[in-house]
Amino acid sequence: MRMLKRLVPNIYIGLILLFLYLPIAILIVYSFNSVPKSFIWGGFTIRNYTNLFSGSDGGELLEALLTTLKIASVAAVVSTVFGVVSCLGIAYLNKKMQTAIMSLTYIPNVMPELVIGIAFMLLFSFLGVQKGQFTLICAHIAFCVPFAILSINPKIKQLDKNLSEAAMDLGATQWQTLRLVIIPEIMPGILSALMLTFTMSVDDYLISNFNVDSSTQTLPMKIYSMAKFGVNPKMNALTTILFAAVLILLILSNLSSFKKEGVKKK
Repeated sequence: MRMLKRLVPNIYIGLILLFLYLPIAILIVYSFNSVPKSFIWGGFTIRNYTNLFSGSDGGELLEALLTTLKIASVAAVVSTVFGVVSCLGIAYLNKKMQTAIMSLTYIPNVMPELVIGIAFMLLFSFLGVQKGQFTLICAHIAFCVPFAILSINPKIKQLDKNLSEAAMDLGATQWQTLRLVIIPEIMPGILSALMLTFTMSVDDYLISNFNVDSSTQTLPMKIYSMAKFGVNPKMNALTTILFAAVLILLILSNLSSFKKEGVKKK
């Protein structure tokens, strides 16, 4: 009976991990498939990677990738800055105001992206702003700010307010206190916000589709259009590279956090 109690949770966790990561494993394996546009395994090859950006579709894929990275980088940095400023302001409010503002912050997080995309499309149309990369960046920033706040706010709450008061008592200006005391303490939250918002911006399809003109294509939009014509090994190769990049960034971020915790314990 005891063995069964131990076995059931392990099986449950194993099934969850299998459900989550089996599709990714299949994606990675078939990115090395030598048979194009097929689920039949035809042998190992790296041709899908070496020829990733060759040909007409490869050039369009590269352009979409660069556009997506540019938009995601701007959206991640700006939304994280807004998140830091917002969290610092929220920290000095009373508890009732903090609860009210954080409740408003949760709304965009649970709202369907379809609603957000249409809302911004109507807003830009009402203001007479022509759709393009500018409108797309604005929509992505607004979409990412609530997630940045949720990543940074816990670190702000853990921050000892006596540190900033002590720094100012010792002669530090408000800017020096922010730069030398507060920012280093909440840096793990800032890095988490940057990674989260960057990933969400890269991944977004619905908001992008409603707030950009036909001359601009993001990577999800391009992949979706390619998927209509069947399985493309270049899609598998590119998404595998993106997955590996995010995984490496996540590992480096965690290692940095572990090192800081180890230094604090010492």
